[in-house]
Parts: sequence; C-alpha cells; structure tokens
Amino acid sequence: MALRGAWTQGRGLLLLLRLQARGCQRGQWTRALATSAGARGRCEALVYRKHGEPLDVIHLENVKLSQLGDFDIRIQMLAAPINPSDINMMQGTYPILPDLPAIGGNEGVGRILEVGSKVTNMKPGDWVIPSGTGLGTWRIEAVSNMNTFIKVPKVIPLLCAATLSVNPCTAYRMLYDFESLKPGDSVIQNAANSGVGQATIQIAKAMSLKTINVIRDRPDIQELSDRLKAMGADYVITEEALRKPEMKELFKVVPRPRLALNGVGGKSATEMLQHLEKGGTIVTYGGMAKKPVTVPVSTLIFKDVKIRGFWVTQWKREHGQDLLQEMISQLCGFIQEGKLEAPICTEVQFQDYQTALKATTTPYTSSKQILIM
Repeated sequence: MALRGAWTQGRGLLLLLRLQARGCQRGQWTRALATSAGARGRCEALVYRKHGEPLDVIHLENVKLSQLGDFDIRIQMLAAPINPSDINMMQGTYPILPDLPAIGGNEGVGRILEVGSKVTNMKPGDWVIPSGTGLGTWRIEAVSNMNTFIKVPKVIPLLCAATLSVNPCTAYRMLYDFESLKPGDSVIQNAANSGVGQATIQIAKAMSLKTINVIRDRPDIQELSDRLKAMGADYVITEEALRKPEMKELFKVVPRPRLALNGVGGKSATEMLQHLEKGGTIVTYGGMAKKPVTVPVSTLIFKDVKIRGFWVTQWKREHGQDLLQEMISQLCGFIQEGKLEAPICTEVQFQDYQTALKATTTPYTSSKQILIM
C-alpha cells in the first residue's frame, strides 16, 4: 500500500508539473487531477471498519470508485463538515447505521465531473449536495445516482453550500411546521450556538420573529454572545439566567414564546417549557445532555403545551425530492439575499482530519469543523 501511495503521489506531481509547464491555472490542475483519479477508479476516503471513538476507528484509505452508470454522476467533493450525527454513526449510537466498512460524513458539497448518458438535469461543473444520509462525504470523489443529490447555485459561498443540507433544513422546518408564527412572535431555543441554533437565529430574523437564545456559561461567554447577536439574536442568556425570577421582566418587552426548540434535554428543556405561552409547542431535535425531557404535570394541565419531536432525515424520506428542492431553493435565496450565513466554522485540510475530529469532540467548541478537499 505504501508503494502504491507513493506511486500515486508521484504521478500526481508529474501531472501538476506538466500542466504548470503548459500554463494551466490552479483550477485546471484540480480538474485534471480529479479526471486522472477517476480514470484510475480510486480515491482517498476516511473509512471506519468498526464502531468506536472516531480518533480510534477512522483512517485515511484508498478506496475503489463505482463505475459510472447511465443515471449516475461523478463528483469531486469540495468541502464537508463534521456533525454530531457523524460522530454518533462512528460510535454506533445513531438510529441509522451504514454497513461496515463505511465512509464517514453525511453532508457536504461537490462539483460534478462527469454525468451518465441519461442524466439530463445536471452537467459537469454544477455544484450538488446530498439529498439524504449515507453517501459518505469524507472522500475526494464519489459516484452515485443523480437522485441522491440536489443541485445548488455555484454563486453561494462554499461553506454555506457545505453546511446547507442538515442544520438549516432542520431549523427551517421547525420554524415553519409546528406553529403558525407571525411577525413579532418569539421563539426560545437552547443550544443556540449549535449549527441548528445559528441557523434558527438567522431564519427567524428573516421571518421577523424574536429569538431568546439559551447557551451554557463558559469562559468566552461575552464573545459568543456578541457573535450570536451579530447574526441577529435578540436575546442571549445562560441556562442559569433561565431559572431566575428576572425572566418575568423579559416578558414585559417581548411576548412569551409559542415555540421552543430543544437540542439539549434535561433541566434546560424543562425550564424552557415553563416559559412557553399557553398552548405552545416544544420541539426536541437533539439531546446533548443525554438526559430525558421531564414535563411538569401542571404545565400539561394548565398550559396545555404540546410535546413534539423532529428528525430531518425522516422528514426528507417522507416528503420527497420536490419538496426538498423547494426548501433548498428558499434557503439558497436567503443566502443570496445575505440573510443566512454559514455557521461559525474552522476550515481544516482533508489530510488533517484528526485535528478536526479532536476539535469536534472538545467541550465548548462553538466552531464547526469543515474538511476542505
């Protein structure tokens, strides 16, 4: 394997030197190298062969690419984030698990290099994102059916495209599907610094909603609060402040929320419930605290709150490609209008994946790690 890897790198270097001698630009080098990789039928990918802690089980390997079928496309991956669900998959704790060995990653953006003979709605050069989970985006190239991808405009920023298909979609659906919110209404959420939380802040602002954003206390709390407010957060409070009587003063200037978004569970969710408007809804999409949501009986009886859950993967399965494309188009519109930016990110070169994995699993990390291919 070492000899083969050295031979591959040597061929790549020779190709670069030849292209440079011909006056090719960097983008042309990249396309030519990708074409060369496709011709060999292999590419580098981050593979795990058993479940366990990510740094222990995932390794950079040279994997075989599928042959291009009539309805397939071949893409060069450009960037892919590391999400909590990706970590859970490697640990073997996620509700859906790919067969092993598996390539990590479920989200990202790629550029089409080649299309099958019966692909009519996509062409080389287009940008695409996965329409569901299971592609394995932590790789240099991929070949798959055209229906496993959604086309996105090449004019949107790379990091926006790479982080579009999970967190913004989750935030969008929760804001639109569970309560009929109107301008001036308020939403409360915990895990406000998460990818979903940051998307919620921005999409809610585009909908003219007020957001009350709950975060854990930490050393850089003021810096994080300022960053969330710069995104459009109206109020940023700690979990400790959520428990204090002063919350009553807040609701003299902003209406009680009709919608609560819970990505934590435990006490944080229970305390948000107590601040909901009568008849309001709490939607749970995550459980970072790994503790159950406890609902006080009085809240159910006297406030008639609704307890719901949401999983974007299930929504995509149930609603199909057309509605997914419609939502992606709306989100891309927000991006192009300057209303939706990528979450706070750290770009890491693909070969430095161990650095990115370590950062992702470090407590109080507010920056999403993005693998750049």
